[in-house]
Amino acid sequence: MPERALPYRPHNHEACVSQALADARAICRQQNARLTAIRERVLELIWQSHKPLGAYDILAMLGTEGHNAAPPTVYRALDFLLQYGLVHRIASLNAFTGCTHAGEHHRGTFLICRECGNVLELDAPEVTRAVEAAAADVAFRPEEITMEVAGRCPRCQGEPGHA
Repeated sequence: MPERALPYRPHNHEACVSQALADARAICRQQNARLTAIRERVLELIWQSHKPLGAYDILAMLGTEGHNAAPPTVYRALDFLLQYGLVHRIASLNAFTGCTHAGEHHRGTFLICRECGNVLELDAPEVTRAVEAAAADVAFRPEEITMEVAGRCPRCQGEPGHA
């Protein structure tokens, strides 16, 4: 399995975008869902960097490309992408980021760099299990678990080898 691309390490970002779009097409085919041109473009815009985008950021980008999209169009596209697990909403930023585990049922755990704004989705099922166990200990049944951890990535900390 190839090493996972980290937002603060140099990598072929076009591969991230291509993989996300290929995954989206496959998932929509399997689910019999319609990945319209605007939905695909919104997903592509979200994946253009590892920084989450707000709906109005996306709307502005579409506008510079000549799309005559209104806010409801963008929100409907985002709702679709959320429904099929292709993006995650980062509540603390009121923004959206691409899902690195599209098509897999999972709970989101995110590391958010306060300096550069990059977001990394962790693959940490043990964290979710710990939260679920702690909730069960007090007879609470979580329906949704999303963890957002703010801090500084290695590049922003100035650590050697991460420039």
